Amino acid sequence: MTAPATSPGWAHPVRAAELPLTPEGLRWVLAKVQEWQPYVDGSLLDELAAVLDDYTPDEDEDDVNAMRLRGHLMQLVNLAVTTKVVEQDQRVDRVVDRARTVRSEELPGDHMKAVGHVRQMAWALDELLELLLENQCIKEAP
Repeated sequence: MTAPATSPGWAHPVRAAELPLTPEGLRWVLAKVQEWQPYVDGSLLDELAAVLDDYTPDEDEDDVNAMRLRGHLMQLVNLAVTTKVVEQDQRVDRVVDRARTVRSEELPGDHMKAVGHVRQMAWALDELLELLLENQCIKEAP
């Protein structure tokens, strides 16, 4: 700590600054900020559109679509929980439960069942996104 300094015209005592975190804590926060990804970006909306579109995706797209939607679901569910909107809105709570369930299920081996499963994830994601917008947890893109 540094010694108190005097300044002409200032007669009020000032206490030494207390850092909110240790250097290790600050490094941890910095790493988390650097890893941060926006909750809603163009890829989320594009992937929703691709999955919910009228055409049936190819078999080789099932795993990729499922993986991407699981990641988006995880982000939005975490946002709903950390902002406590789950506790304030029963609709969000219901959709979060459904999203967790569908996200944790294995992708079926049959192609058409896999397409149906991926679409269920997409519908849960779309509904959760709408509810988070309605509850002002996230803002619409300009």
